[in-house]
Amino acid sequence: MRNLILMLSLLFTLAACASSSIGKVQPELIGKVTADMPAIDTTSIYELPVQNGVTYQDVVDSLKSVSEGLNFVNPANFPIGEHLKKRGIDPQGIKEVHSFCSLSLGAEIMLDHPEFLVFAPCRIAIYEKPDTQQKLKLFIALARPTFDLRSIKNPTPRAQKAAQELETILLNIIYKASKGDL
Repeated sequence: MRNLILMLSLLFTLAACASSSIGKVQPELIGKVTADMPAIDTTSIYELPVQNGVTYQDVVDSLKSVSEGLNFVNPANFPIGEHLKKRGIDPQGIKEVHSFCSLSLGAEIMLDHPEFLVFAPCRIAIYEKPDTQQKLKLFIALARPTFDLRSIKNPTPRAQKAAQELETILLNIIYKASKGDL
């Protein structure tokens, strides 16, 4: 009987946690992709393979050009692969993180939810990993702002809308970068 009571208590606790306000972002409030882009899945990462013939430098140049044209700043880059090499670790290809910020959109979220700063600035990773033939392939990926917003209790409609717009723009930036567009 005691075990049954403990199990029921655990189930009620889990049910209460599942219905908490954390993570309550409307499902339609995710970034939008165009018809020629892969769909957004349920993970926090949106990943694209870089098109064949597009180099790492093409991707970096595209990120810089496209983001600046959309009034984004790139306040920091972290060449993780280079730091691994300095420690005698083979990074197995390119590994780096680029940060991007749109103060106008970010302010819409952070004024309502200052704790969202832990997710700022937005992060885009450029990395290589083995493809199906075990050959290193270049990828670009985004940590999705709308997914990050799920960590905020009771996000305001303004914050949700801004996160959606921010994500949509960043999705388009990485899509263009994956093709080497300027």
